[in-house]
Amino acid sequence: MQNAIHPKYHTDATITCVCGAILETGSTTPAMTVEICSNCHPFYTGKKKVIDTTGRVDRFKKMSEKAAIKQAAATPKKVRVKKSETVEAVAEEKVSK
Repeated sequence: MQNAIHPKYHTDATITCVCGAILETGSTTPAMTVEICSNCHPFYTGKKKVIDTTGRVDRFKKMSEKAAIKQAAATPKKVRVKKSETVEAVAEEKVSK
């Protein structure tokens, strides 16, 4: 390795989670904070938990509600009738008269 170009490596770096867990590891930064770790992650704990740090779930629910309202208020589209069906319908009307 060349001298003076690499960052200092800390063998006693700590990672602190929001849940309170503290992990010790080696890193170029002396201390880090994380929002979720292996002690509180739903995959590892088996507990069902919604992880929503940026409000994505609420935003999705609002968008889906708006879409449902918009779809309910929309006028139904006209059904396209094929030419062959119109000819048959006209023929049936003439026969019935």
